[in-house]
Amino acid sequence: MAEIENNDVLFVIGSNTKENHPIVAHRMIKAVRRGAKLIIVDPRRVPLVRFASLWLQHRPGTDVALLNGMMHVLLAENLVDRAFIEERTEGFTNEFQTAIRGITLESVEKITGVPKEKIIEAARIYGTGKRAGIYYTMGITQHSHGTDNVFALANLALMTGNLGKESAGVNPLRGQNNVQGSCDSGCLPNVYPGYQRVTVPAVRERFEELWGVKLSAREGLMANEMLDAALAGKLKALYIMGENPALTDPDTVHTGKALKALELLIVQDLFMTETAELAHVVLPATSFAEKVGTFTNTERRVQLVRRVVNAPGQAMKDSHIIMEISRRLGYEMPYHHTEEVFQELGKAWPAMAGISYSRIEEEGGLQWPCPTPDHPGTQFLFKGGFPRGKARFTNVTFRPSVEQPDSEFPFVLTTGRMLFQYHTGSMTRRVKAIEKVAGTPYIEISREDARELGVENGAMVKVTSRRGSITLAAQVTTKPDRGVVFIPFHYREAAANILTSSTAVDPICRIPELKVGTVRIEKA
Repeated sequence: MAEIENNDVLFVIGSNTKENHPIVAHRMIKAVRRGAKLIIVDPRRVPLVRFASLWLQHRPGTDVALLNGMMHVLLAENLVDRAFIEERTEGFTNEFQTAIRGITLESVEKITGVPKEKIIEAARIYGTGKRAGIYYTMGITQHSHGTDNVFALANLALMTGNLGKESAGVNPLRGQNNVQGSCDSGCLPNVYPGYQRVTVPAVRERFEELWGVKLSAREGLMANEMLDAALAGKLKALYIMGENPALTDPDTVHTGKALKALELLIVQDLFMTETAELAHVVLPATSFAEKVGTFTNTERRVQLVRRVVNAPGQAMKDSHIIMEISRRLGYEMPYHHTEEVFQELGKAWPAMAGISYSRIEEEGGLQWPCPTPDHPGTQFLFKGGFPRGKARFTNVTFRPSVEQPDSEFPFVLTTGRMLFQYHTGSMTRRVKAIEKVAGTPYIEISREDARELGVENGAMVKVTSRRGSITLAAQVTTKPDRGVVFIPFHYREAAANILTSSTAVDPICRIPELKVGTVRIEKA
């Protein structure tokens, strides 16, 4: 993250960085003050736009078209790194180049709503940067074509040689503090720790030996697939830790039905969340301040967490709860300290083998890969090459979002977070000072749309999609474009995800299209 300050170009797409990652945004602003050019691609006038050299206000869900348009300019004006492409990539074929050259900026302008002159300017700024970094979040991934969006970003970086060097790269900003660490540890349905696939026999055999049990060769279900399976009667029990899908999952009516259909729902959390209220068993867990362990942040830096207060009441550490349940099911986990779990992770995954609690304490955190005790950690990835050999270009064609506005649902809805509230508010909405300044749900509506609807700032409106309706206050603003509205998803009394779709999902990673839906708006 320190490298951000040395970017000469920052390309921020699908990320309201100043509100959702304010420390990262602070570094971006320092880079701008040092002379860096900042490009923002976002359907809303997010706060970071104030510091941008260029803002591309595209229609939600048109990222691939915009990125392909930029690559068309890079090719046409020879702003590509031929040496990097030749030495370190594959797939930059005649077919790929022909597809990119065949795109017209007029068609991109029509799809995205961004003037072609701005697309050309963005491509020139990015293409001439020596240290150009791409930064994105769920505004890129939470689409029915989210994987295509990421492929397109990778293509852009590969075309200009902006991978494997300092202050560059394709940088996903993680949405919560230990998302990276959880994924590293195997909290995904298709991999063991270290992203080692469960379907590979040699990998599976190694973990069977490490854990002393036979393991399934089948991949697990994705989160949204679990809910569908529960409704179909194929999934009987669900164990949810530190998550509140009753508010965060799309089409929350569908989610509620699925959770109620289970024979057994166990929820492990700090508070009685909306999901915990549906549970047969609630296990009170502890917060970060009440236990010892590690967090791995967005730059792969492993850091120590230390207990500063004792847990209240019957609350237990997550690891202790898991070990006790496992013991009662017949499998002993004989760990006496969380450090032993961390040491096992090093045995399971060579990238962590050189990291220990004592080294983290001495050095203030280490970035994996760190394969040996004398390895300094890895500041940035791919300096010496790519794990697969050569990085691959992927031919990506624009596909529109599943739901498109029509006469019945004329507005495009996009959802996200705001500065003061965090996730479903299970923590932040218990803070009176926060509730005082940000305790009311709202919908952002452009001035032009508000005028046509006869809606004044602060007036209550009813917002309806194909899934349901919510009522909340209108915030008349210049942030969204005409025809686009925005609702933060934190508020249970006007849950944005009542409106979103659970059936429009990415075919590869199964992420729902939370960032694009359609609604109609009426005076309440």
